[in-house]
Amino acid sequence: MAEQLGGLADDRALLGRTSTAERVSDILRSRISEGFFPPGTRLSEDSIGGALGVSRNTLREAFRLLTHERLLVHELNRGVFVRVLTVEDVEDIYRTRRLVECAVVRGLGEPPYPLEGPAEAVAEGQRAVREGDWKALGTANIHFHRALVALAGSERTDELMRSVFAELRLAFHVADDPRRLHEPYLARNQELLRALEAGDTAGAERILAVYLDDSLERVVEVYRRRVGEGEIVP
Repeated sequence: MAEQLGGLADDRALLGRTSTAERVSDILRSRISEGFFPPGTRLSEDSIGGALGVSRNTLREAFRLLTHERLLVHELNRGVFVRVLTVEDVEDIYRTRRLVECAVVRGLGEPPYPLEGPAEAVAEGQRAVREGDWKALGTANIHFHRALVALAGSERTDELMRSVFAELRLAFHVADDPRRLHEPYLARNQELLRALEAGDTAGAERILAVYLDDSLERVVEVYRRRVGEGEIVP
């Protein structure tokens, strides 16, 4: 916890003199997504508020916002915890991803497309593989899909999927073998990028649909095994 709070203290400067619950929630969302606060972690109001230098009321509002995003859960007489997803949660996340991401690709219109974001995410993933940093590879994969969604040019869609991808990271943190979970999808990101570079949106959508179905199957497999072993209590 000391290391986690030290990281928050570093983020204190981001708040400036006009700190708001939204800015606090942005910081905490990032910290949760990056695994500093793993699923099941109890968040201490006193410790986190002190590290960030914010009032109890501001922090509680930030907690409320993140609870609304399904990243936190409030347990009566126990406090606020980082949410532990269920298999049903994971399935619903992927259902949303399939609806949104496939629709974005389908509606791209005529090429060429502004693919700098997805291309940079692929390069980020390649660097992570060279360094053997499988957690960073998972982050690069999410960056790829966020960049894919951004091709729609819709702030509302970006905002929706920001929360969905943050929630997805909660599922990823449960994986006991992040390399096995993430490595196969770098090649698929490259395949999807090549299809879009060629202007083949129909082919890209087919690749993406299979990609998401396979990813769902793999994540659910991890969840069911670890629930069976008693390592996850949803």
